[in-house]
Amino acid sequence: MTQEVRVDQKAAKLSLSYILVAFIGFGIAAIAGLLQGLDRAQLITLPTWLNYYQILTAHGVLMGLVFTTFFIEGFLFSGIARVQNGKLTPLGLKLGWVGFWVMLIGTVMGVITVLMNDASVLFTFYAPMKASPFFYIGAALIVVGSWIGGWGMFAEYRNWKRNNPGKFSPLFLFTAVATMTLWQICTLGVAAEVLFQLIPWSLGMVDTVNVLLSRTLLWFFGHPLVYFWLMPAYMTWYLIMPKIIGGKVFSDSITRLVFVIFVLLSTPIGFHHQLMEPGIDPKWKFLHVALTLSIAIPSLITAFTMFATFELAGRAKGATGLFGWFRKLPWKDARFFSLFLAMLWFIPAGAGGIINASNQLNQVVHNTIWVTGHFHLTIGTAVALTFFCVSYWLIPHLTGRKMTRTTNELGRLQAVLWSIGMIFMSGSMHTLGLLGGPRRTAGTTYMNDPTALSWIPFHKLAALGGAFLFFAAMLQVGLVLYLAFKAPKGEQEYPMGDVAEDAAETPRILERWPVWISVAVILILVAYGYPIADMIQNPPPGAPGVRTW
Repeated sequence: MTQEVRVDQKAAKLSLSYILVAFIGFGIAAIAGLLQGLDRAQLITLPTWLNYYQILTAHGVLMGLVFTTFFIEGFLFSGIARVQNGKLTPLGLKLGWVGFWVMLIGTVMGVITVLMNDASVLFTFYAPMKASPFFYIGAALIVVGSWIGGWGMFAEYRNWKRNNPGKFSPLFLFTAVATMTLWQICTLGVAAEVLFQLIPWSLGMVDTVNVLLSRTLLWFFGHPLVYFWLMPAYMTWYLIMPKIIGGKVFSDSITRLVFVIFVLLSTPIGFHHQLMEPGIDPKWKFLHVALTLSIAIPSLITAFTMFATFELAGRAKGATGLFGWFRKLPWKDARFFSLFLAMLWFIPAGAGGIINASNQLNQVVHNTIWVTGHFHLTIGTAVALTFFCVSYWLIPHLTGRKMTRTTNELGRLQAVLWSIGMIFMSGSMHTLGLLGGPRRTAGTTYMNDPTALSWIPFHKLAALGGAFLFFAAMLQVGLVLYLAFKAPKGEQEYPMGDVAEDAAETPRILERWPVWISVAVILILVAYGYPIADMIQNPPPGAPGVRTW
């Protein structure tokens, strides 16, 4: 049985700092998102000093990098402390704080550059669009800071193994190490792009950039980034949710296996984002498509595991009949309600991902706003709702406060508003994509072309959804601030589940990180080694920088 343990003051201060920065970034990104939707639907006209691509970049960078990375670092540090009697080691704390400040400096540099309209290069900062070097340096600092924080977590893992020879590490610590291992591997691509291509190019040290290589390095990082977001959500589903519903973690082995598969298969799949691009031999694209479809396996395992956990918990409470356990779930608890909606949303999100990764179907949807709709179902709903849910119990736990009945009800309302907004917005984006509506472009009627005019009602529905999402976002920010500074003093549980007593014994191979990291490196070399070498030895004509805004 897991003992009730509080995260101590030093670890709590570190985790809370990360999480508050995450939600400040989230709030600003939500404002930019609302403006985007209203502008695209032609419901407002942006002032001359603020352009569409500026707020598109701000929304993408703040939501996709700042909110997620800061939140994940804060959440993982808190959980690692929780499974180590509430404490972090001095080295872990020091590296956590160094990483925090480096990330914060990078974030401030990036945001200021975007606000000055000197970096409207979108979330993917695709070359040959050329931003200020301060934007790329800021992005590099965010990545480097996150590495330093990750090294702090590795130090915690090494310390635990040293003090507990021959034992399996706590499940939360293991999954945190898996998440940061994936992050450290995949960010090598974007770090190489920014350090060796974009920064020298933006500083004028070289005249042109190898666009094909820069995009390949970006997507080396770009799709694993999705799993970096998703793995902490899975940690919540596997380890936190069972405690909330009064059940047990279904299987230690399955949980570790799922995270090992993510480490192995997340990175060598980036070419499925470049299926429509020339310069890459189709056989390498085919390999990446096959590996991309394989990454659906851990998600399917997770779906089985979650429903098994629900059913076992329900039957332990006396449920009868085929679906009687469904009624035993704590629907009135915001900590579970938001989580269940997040899992529910991940079903269509995952199905859309399989469509996007399929070689032929990708040709239909690739450059359309369908992809944006898919993106909002995965990160914007499955992941974001899970992070919201975590904040309801984690923030009061860290601050020595407690959830009240009112905050619980507001949390459930937030999840409903967010889901309604996403139905309108993501649903409209998916429909628009099938009708040919493009992505990465400001609203236009293409000189009143009838096809483009037929898109406008869907843009307005998307804007309606954006309005719901904005109100839900502001409610979420308000809840975070209340739970951090104004909620009543008290005790809030850090819900960490125990593994079921009758779960099968875990094979020792699952914790042999040298084996799994070696396999991951081999897969990456097979998938990327020759294509990248070919792009360097036989580069396309270099592209000078352009400023499209």
